Amino acid sequence: MTVLAVTGRIFRGRLLASLGLAWLCLVVLAAIFAPLIVPYDPLDIDPVVRLTPPGAEHLFGTDHFGRDTFSRSIYGARMAIVIGIGSVFVALVAGGLTGMLSAYYTRLGSVLMRVVDVLMAFPALLLALVLMTLLERSVVNTVIVIGIVYATTTARILFGMTLKLKGEVFVDAATCSGAGNASILFRHILPNLVSPLLVQASFIFAFAQLQAAALDFLGLGLPPEVPSWGNMLAESRIYVTRASWLLLFPGALIILSVFSMNLVGDALRDSIDPRFKNDIKGV
Repeated sequence: MTVLAVTGRIFRGRLLASLGLAWLCLVVLAAIFAPLIVPYDPLDIDPVVRLTPPGAEHLFGTDHFGRDTFSRSIYGARMAIVIGIGSVFVALVAGGLTGMLSAYYTRLGSVLMRVVDVLMAFPALLLALVLMTLLERSVVNTVIVIGIVYATTTARILFGMTLKLKGEVFVDAATCSGAGNASILFRHILPNLVSPLLVQASFIFAFAQLQAAALDFLGLGLPPEVPSWGNMLAESRIYVTRASWLLLFPGALIILSVFSMNLVGDALRDSIDPRFKNDIKGV
């Protein structure tokens, strides 16, 4: 079955989820072809046109340095994609290994899962702030910190699912046939975790955008010179009454992207587990 056929089956009859997927595809295309789309360099400063309202020459207006807001918004999509994908990778690898190993090796799990419980006791944003204060502001560190924050949830989910799969008949059969622990974990148990991992990845991607924007807004995320939606919000908060468009456009992009990713995640979850299907058509 082709990718298009699978996508069509998942999103058939789901108008909002289909619109969300279309928006995400648009964001990805804008991020990939940003140099061909933007009319100005996102870092170019022109004091002559500072705080220019949206118009034909500057579609989204300009900021307090005279930088084109539309160009910075398009390049901000690149940061959103990089942070989202990077955070998902860190969260799934770190959290997935922790959860699976903790469930399979109970003695090791009694230690690892207590560490996970302690980390989960902190609110996600507070934990991210604590970790970022120990590191310098950079794209890599932001990705690692957000990934670690959501690795705890991933570990807890996979811990429970691995415990359940560990007692299934096919695992007993693999053990009787002489399969090693690594083979059982990664050849027999892991394939049964792919579907929930995909759903978890979609939600991590969405919430990573909110965490990254919050860290940028509080001055502990990406370096200030990096064009990101969070940095744009942070820089323009003192101009909320004088130049409201500086908050409107990056804020709208964050909201639309997070909302769209959640809709896509819901569609994936419903297609994987029919128990979660919404009775209301078109959602």
